[in-house]
Amino acid sequence: MPQVPHAQLATIQISIINESTVLTDAEVIPVVAALQKQVTNDFRPAWGTDAELTMVPKNTQPPAGSWWLVVLDDSDQAGALGYHDLTSEGLPIGKVFAASDLKYGTSWTVTASHELLEMLADPNINLTVFVQNANTTGVLYAYEVCDACEDDSFGYQIDNILVSDFVSPAWFESFRAEGSTQFDRMNKIQSPLQLLTGGYIGVFDVTAGIGWQQLTAEKRPSSLKQRGNVGTRRERRGTTREQWMTSLPHRKITLNAQQYGRHLQTILKRRQAA
Repeated sequence: MPQVPHAQLATIQISIINESTVLTDAEVIPVVAALQKQVTNDFRPAWGTDAELTMVPKNTQPPAGSWWLVVLDDSDQAGALGYHDLTSEGLPIGKVFAASDLKYGTSWTVTASHELLEMLADPNINLTVFVQNANTTGVLYAYEVCDACEDDSFGYQIDNILVSDFVSPAWFESFRAEGSTQFDRMNKIQSPLQLLTGGYIGVFDVTAGIGWQQLTAEKRPSSLKQRGNVGTRRERRGTTREQWMTSLPHRKITLNAQQYGRHLQTILKRRQAA
């Protein structure tokens, strides 16, 4: 993939926070190590952004000024604990719903990689590429770097951890000829704006003015939960910035997590007694 000169590189501090009840910290730690290698060795040369990932131990505070990547069960748990659209400092946040991935048979490690890379490429979830079809028509493409090749089957291994494929900046450049450059890390995509099987991209037809829709590999736009699941990048892109919420202070989140855990234990005991 084309490489960005080292002088342009920037390093972001990212806290990895495990609030999931289906994964232990011991299961998350090797994934963090693999993600660090992916960002520094694969993503940084192509996109010019580097990150330092730090696993935050239970009941400790993430460093001030860091972005958060939070591993959760599902969007319901995210809301219950107080994780919203931004960190408590108003900085970027990504969410990985591990229990949902397990439920649907997808890889939570690919999702973690996906969310991390997309947060680094477009942290404010507001970047787009405009493709003008005629003088009075055109389409905005969301600047999401993993959606086009997001299926687990296109991922690759780092230290036996499956991570997501991702596109290069050239994927968004419609002037590129087919096969003229490497459009994604795994070299599966052969032309700009191509979607692999299982892939999609958010599009906004500025002429139709019908809001964000998802374009699938079959080239058929569909609503597909226009806002997306609560807490996802898709949902936030379709939500006005005035409606975004900051997360609770992490001390409050820790208390909520303890209460949430006790609530789950109560439900389990009731089920066992029934």
